[in-house]
Amino acid sequence: MAKLDATSTLKRLRNRYRLVVMNEDTYEEVVKFKLSRMSVYIALSTLFVLLIGLTVALIVFTPLKYYLPGVGYGNAKQIKEYRTLKLRTDSVEKELLFKQKYLDDLQKVLKGTVVRLDTNKLELPKTDVDNQ
Repeated sequence: MAKLDATSTLKRLRNRYRLVVMNEDTYEEVVKFKLSRMSVYIALSTLFVLLIGLTVALIVFTPLKYYLPGVGYGNAKQIKEYRTLKLRTDSVEKELLFKQKYLDDLQKVLKGTVVRLDTNKLELPKTDVDNQ
């Protein structure tokens, strides 16, 4: 396998190319650019850094940061309200599941389908009232 030489790589980066945009109907040159691989890499890298910088600036210097949960902004009151609403939502969801199961079981009984009874023996703790 041929080894890559640093000088040949540098030469390939500096080779000049011409990019021509032509009108298809008249074959007239509309725009032409003289490019090298290095200039394309530099332009794309600059564009990438600028886009990252603009995105960070947009998040840091605008109220948009308050809508991003992972950034850590927001006041303690909003976080407490969020946790309270989450707990309430979970409890409402549990209650809805219990009611749905109850209605399904009631519907089975009313239709007359065979309902499997719970025949497990309950072991209740003895109290002082039971001993008297």
